[in-house]
Formats: sequence, C-alpha cells, structure tokens
Amino acid sequence: MAGPGRINEEDLETIRERARIDDIVREFVALRPAGAGTLKGLCPFHDEKTPSFQVTTTKGLFYCFGCGEGGDVIKFVERINNMGFADAVAWLADKVGVVLRLEDAPGGGPRVEPGLRMRIVEANRLAEEFFTGQLATPDAVIARRFLDGRGFDRAAAESFGCGFAPTDGKALFRHLTAKGFSKEELVRAGLVREAGWDFFQGRLVWPIRDAGRTTLGFGARRLFDDDRMPAKYLNTPETVLYKKTHVLYGLDLARTHIGKKNQAVVVEGYTDVMACHLAGVDTAVATCGTAFGSDHSRIIHRLMTSDSASEVIFTFDGDAAGQAAALKAFKEDAVFGAQTYVAVEPSGLDPCDLRLQQGDAAVRELVARRQPLYRFVMRNIVGKYDLDRVEGRLGAVREAAPLVKSVRDAARVSGYLRELAGMVGLDDAEVRAEVARVNQRRPAEEPPTADADLAAANTPAAPGQQQLLVLPDARDRRLEVERGLLQLVVQEPGCFDALWYGVLPEHFQHPTYRYLFEVAAAVDDRSRGWAQRLAGLVGDPVAEQLVAALSVEPLLHAPSPAYAARYAARLRLLAQERRIAQVKSWLQRTNPVEDQRTYNRGFATLLELEAERRRLLAEALGDE
Repeated sequence: MAGPGRINEEDLETIRERARIDDIVREFVALRPAGAGTLKGLCPFHDEKTPSFQVTTTKGLFYCFGCGEGGDVIKFVERINNMGFADAVAWLADKVGVVLRLEDAPGGGPRVEPGLRMRIVEANRLAEEFFTGQLATPDAVIARRFLDGRGFDRAAAESFGCGFAPTDGKALFRHLTAKGFSKEELVRAGLVREAGWDFFQGRLVWPIRDAGRTTLGFGARRLFDDDRMPAKYLNTPETVLYKKTHVLYGLDLARTHIGKKNQAVVVEGYTDVMACHLAGVDTAVATCGTAFGSDHSRIIHRLMTSDSASEVIFTFDGDAAGQAAALKAFKEDAVFGAQTYVAVEPSGLDPCDLRLQQGDAAVRELVARRQPLYRFVMRNIVGKYDLDRVEGRLGAVREAAPLVKSVRDAARVSGYLRELAGMVGLDDAEVRAEVARVNQRRPAEEPPTADADLAAANTPAAPGQQQLLVLPDARDRRLEVERGLLQLVVQEPGCFDALWYGVLPEHFQHPTYRYLFEVAAAVDDRSRGWAQRLAGLVGDPVAEQLVAALSVEPLLHAPSPAYAARYAARLRLLAQERRIAQVKSWLQRTNPVEDQRTYNRGFATLLELEAERRRLLAEALGDE
C-alpha cells in the first residue's frame, strides 16, 4: 500500500482503464452474458440461487439487485477482499502493473515498490504452509498437547490452519529465503525481525485471514516458560496487509454465515472462535490484540444483508472486567450499525472452557440467552444505587435516562421504560416524567410569529447533510420522480444543461437523494467515467450503493435533452405543489380580520406560486 499522501489521480484513472471489471470479477464469480454490455452471476456477497449480480462492462460498474452492493472495480476489490480504498488501489496496481505515485512524495517519485503487496501475500501463504507442516513434527508436541487439552483434535487444527513456529529461531527465515524472498521483504511482511530472527518462535500459530481467505498475518500463543517474549499472545506487527483494527480472526470462516443469519458473535480469543464454530455458532469472530471498534463494526456491517434485523453479540464474563468491557462497548454502540447484544456466562467461563466443561450445547445456549446490551448496562447502572431509599431510586433513573434516549428503535422505548421502572421500583409515569426531564436539552420554543410562519412555509427544509444517510426504497411511488431524475443524472448527465434545468437540492424530499444531487451539481466535468467519479466523490457507503443502483436501472424513455428538461420540470412541479400546500395550511391558521396585512401578503404569495405551478405543469407535459 502507498505510504502517507494522496494517490495521484492519473494513476487512479490508469488503474480503472487497465483493470477491466469483468476480468477482475471473474476471479471470484462465474459470469455469463446477459445482454449488450452486461454479465450476470451469483452474488459473492450473499447467498442466492438465482443470479442477481450484474456487471456492466461498458460503464465499469457492478450491482447486485438482491443485496444492493455495487460500485466500480475498486469498490469490488474493497468489498471482496475486505480492504480499505488505498489497499484496494494498491492490489489492483499490482495486478495491472501501475507504479503508484503520491502527490506529496518528494519529486513526485514512487513510494512503494511495484508488486510489494503481492510478494507479502505470497510470503504469508508460504509461511502458513510452513507453520502447519511444523505442527506434525516432534518439536511441536507441546503445541499439540495444548490443542488437545482444549478439546481440539487434529481435524479441528487443520480446519482452522493451526501451526507451530519452531524454536530454532531462523527456520522460517531460511525456508523463505530459499524460496527467493529477500530479508527486507520478510521484515516488511512482519515475518522476520531486522536482525534476521523469526518473528514467531516456539509458539502455536493461527493464520489471520480476510474475508477472501487471503492470509494477512498471524497470531501466536506462548507455550514455553523460557519464552523471551513475555506476552501470552503475539500478533504480526503492522504491515501493508495487517492492521489490527481492520482484521478479525475467523472472518474467512464466518463470512457467509454472518451474511445469511445477519448475526456476528464477537468473542475474545482464537480458541474461543474455534470452540464456537465447532459448537455450531458459526458466526463467531475475534479481534486480534485490540478492542472491538468502529473499523471492525464496518467490516461486519458490510457482510450483513439487513440493517433492521442484524445483531452483533458480544460475549463478556459476568465479573467486573466483563461489565467494564460492556460499558465500553455501549459507549461505541452508535457505530455498530446493528442491534447490539451481550451474552454473559455467570460462571465466568469463556466459550472455549464452557465447551470443554459442559459441551457444545452450552455454547449455543450462551448465545441464545443474549440480552440487549442496553439492558445489561442498565442493570449495571441500577445496581450501583441503594434502591431502598428514594434518593437512590431517583439517582438510578437519572443516570439511566440518557441510556433510554439512545435506543435506536423508538417502538421499544416504552417497553424499556417499563423495565427501568420495574428495576427501581417506581411508578411507570413517574419514571417517564423523570427521564423526559433529564433528557430535555433545551426549554420549549416560543411559538413563531405569523411572519416567521409564512417565511417557513415558503422556505424548503434545509438539506440534511448531518443526517445519517439511508438507502431509499426503489419501490416508493412517492419518490419515483426523484429517483427517475437521478437515474438520468447518473447515466446521462450530458442531457442536462449547465444548471440542470433549474433543479435544486431542496427539490428532493429524501435526504439521500438530495445529498447525491448536491454532490453531482457541484461537479463541472461530466465527461467519461462520470458514474465512477461520482461514486468516489459522495464519501458515504450508502450513497455509493445508490450510485451503483441508479447506474444500472433501466430508463423509462430514450434519453434526450428534451426528456431531461421535462423530467426536471416534473420534479420542480412536485416541490412547488408542496410549497403551495404549506402556504394554504398557513392561511387556514391565520385570521384575515385580526391580521389582514399579513394574510394579504400570504394570499399574494399563493397566487404567485399557483402561476408558477401552471407554467411548470405545461413544461412537464410539453412535447419533444
């Protein structure tokens, strides 16, 4: 991957030109012709039996009509390999022979050797083969005993790619240099230290892979008392492939199941992942030497096919450390993009020990007994107060009030308030009132003046840039004109004049449609590669997905400037009708006797709006 700095735009365009999307996708998906310039296949991002995954070669885009994933060739590599943008660009650059330049590099020269990333991938692959082979040697008997003692037989070790790093100290170094790798390459891969010693020595080793089963690095467990490295677990240092905040152990095994079940179970260690999968909890993953954070959440969220039904389940111990971990997770709950749960084992056993002592069913039951994370945290809060005293009960309600407000599903708030009331022993109404009082952030606003009310009726709502973008329903008839116009904007921008035939962001009701048009309208150059550039400019995964969908949806009419002008007039007409309805509503609430001057002004405004509406109607119905 390129070092710090922005990748040269010319290099990006060269990569997009050389990396044909059908060639790249065919490495992962079997494609068949499906009409002029299009190919279809089974989507690699969710389970399906009928092909809904489409590649449009003429536009360099892919889109799945089943799960909604879509974008250009870079986005496909990001998604299929579970990479960030820069890594995906570097991956493609290696594929098509482009030496990336960074705009802030001295002299504009290259920062990264061409093909380095692919060399490290190959070094990791060979290292994994070496480690797994060593597990069968006499020196690895301690590693085999460790696995057997935790309930993992030879088949389990092979299934999870377990291996052994010899105590020799330079065994891996000799093995890989004999394969043609330089010491510098092995150091940059995190396999060898600067002095030439193997990074892992005398340890049980697990491969850490991405969703595409590429080995990014390794995790290793201490086995010998005289190990000079005191850490029980040691992970690959940061490399161009391995970044601890961007990897999850077990993701390669759990990926399909996470998408199918819309569930991810987050455990603490490598053996916990193994235990869960062997027990039938096949959605288990674990972080590697760091706490679960927003980057991990995004990795999991991209694998899920439903936002409303998705679950992230954390397994925590029932002790103080487990409660502290749950509180930390709750503080970051807003980034998870799913309903967040916690599965607590009262005995304090982790999934591996639980399976060993009580069997596979106990692990499955642990996950089945999950409870909403908010409830676990709420009980933790309430438990700090003396509920035998009024002050204690009120204190618990006051501290829990922000927790209730944070619940994403508004339909469940009433139930949660009843739960809180039951926990503290207060009346439901009393708890509701106290929670509302604590969560009230500002005093009630004074009612607007008549002039202000009229102004509001004539002013569209401000664009919702700060709102969380959500994917609009393509079947929503109320928004079909907005979507139809954006189909033209994405697919045929040349049909519009420089001012988009008078269309403005405020003409769109849906925040995501509005935001996409705002981005498009700010770009002057609508030349070749428009859709890919637009997807790259939106800076939001939901908006990128929308661009991909709009780029492949069929137009209702042959595109032309006249057709685009009529469609633009239709959108403006709908916005005008909404403004008219606002003014009429205001007039109905205004007394023409008591406030005659303001009423007359509002009525004059209504006449002007009606005249403009008739003009737009004629324009929208005009012939080509």
